[in-house]
Amino acid sequence: MKVLLTGATGYIGRRLTQRLLEDKDAELRLFERDSRKVTTYTSAGAQVVEGDTFNKDSLREAVKGVDVAYYLIHSMEAGRGYEKLDRLSAQSFLDACTEAGVRRIVYLGGLGVKETASKHLLSRIEVGEVLSSRPDRIQTIWLRAGIIIGSGSASFEIIRNIVQKLPVMTPPMWVKTLTQPIAVDDVLEYLTAAKDLSVKGNQVVDIGSERMSFQEMLKQASDVMGLSRILIPMLLPTLKLSSYWFMMFTPVPTRVASRLIEGIRSETVMQNDNARRHFPDIVPMSYEEALRRALREIEENQVISRWSDSSAGEVSDMVDGDIAEAVFIDTQTMDLGEVRAEDVFSTITHLGGHRGWLRYNVLWRIRGVIDKLLGGYGLARGRRDPEKLRIGDSLDFWKVADLVEGKRLLLVSQMVLPGKAWLEFTVAEGKLTQTSYFYPNGILGRLYWYVTFPFHAPVFRSLADALVESSK
Repeated sequence: MKVLLTGATGYIGRRLTQRLLEDKDAELRLFERDSRKVTTYTSAGAQVVEGDTFNKDSLREAVKGVDVAYYLIHSMEAGRGYEKLDRLSAQSFLDACTEAGVRRIVYLGGLGVKETASKHLLSRIEVGEVLSSRPDRIQTIWLRAGIIIGSGSASFEIIRNIVQKLPVMTPPMWVKTLTQPIAVDDVLEYLTAAKDLSVKGNQVVDIGSERMSFQEMLKQASDVMGLSRILIPMLLPTLKLSSYWFMMFTPVPTRVASRLIEGIRSETVMQNDNARRHFPDIVPMSYEEALRRALREIEENQVISRWSDSSAGEVSDMVDGDIAEAVFIDTQTMDLGEVRAEDVFSTITHLGGHRGWLRYNVLWRIRGVIDKLLGGYGLARGRRDPEKLRIGDSLDFWKVADLVEGKRLLLVSQMVLPGKAWLEFTVAEGKLTQTSYFYPNGILGRLYWYVTFPFHAPVFRSLADALVESSK
């Protein structure tokens, strides 16, 4: 069976890729904007077609000869107007699949009904309707899940951080709304089985475990984590205030929090029992077991993917062409002396997260707090893995745009800035070269550079020196 997977570098996509690579009866093809982000998968046997759903030529190439196509794409990170982009993307994908004779589309959407769905859940429903609109030409298996619990998922990170940080939890009143969480491993079981499902016609399959409120989820999480917590729901009248409450205590920025909150405020429970009828061998684990498994993966540094992996094409846009346009450049060069180049590069790739930035960590934290208050990621996002980096990984308020082992690490800033910024490290010919680039947006961007440069200069100069010193 020839299988096409879109969204292979997203939270679900990375995990599903591993499952499909293990299937000896499936020949896997990945459709990805930036092939550099999936090099580990190509060495494992996956074929890669570079492109996106708005490039018809690359899309035709991707679906050619395919039997089953997974659609795990969303455009929410693209900002305003993402709903239209989602519909156009789904329609383009459907048209290409029907033209190529693809037998089945498997789509993962969200629980909810149109009458009460939040904005982003409504968009996911509309995508499902588009993908299911040609039952005469192609079959669509539309899986619908609620809150997904797994190491690195946004919902789990919110729950874990709230419970860890707040002895008295004061969430908004709407935490009493019902939902049906599901473990990420169970979502993967359903997705993997969906390609082999023997059933005719389009199918909408709602998946989840027990019914419970977000309040009950917090309470069970505190029990599993062995923490005594008091929970007092508060009346927060607006979505924005609720988003700020979540943003203050969790790694997610306000825009991500607001989408999750919109979804949680609407009841998201299963509307059918097709999961039991079509997948009788899959019995979803309890919410409590899903929590324990997620916590265990974090403790063992086995987090395969995180909610921040997907960037709606941002990583593909953050390469050398943009750097060449930088207006302001600051370069620090250090001789390695007797220090081995591989040791210096190892120190570079261990920056951020709990280890911090070697020197001036107070200033780094202050900048992270400012970014968080402005609606950005701040430093709380940390790292997926304390030892390893890959292209597309988030690193505090940076993202890995390029990584050449032993030679180069390129980070692109995801801070709230009046412009674009990059931080590049290269190790070659016995030298460490550290370069910060900034491309300002208008006068405000230029003013930002001149105002902050007196702080940036000593911080980055000290960072380059510390990288060499710490590698001895």
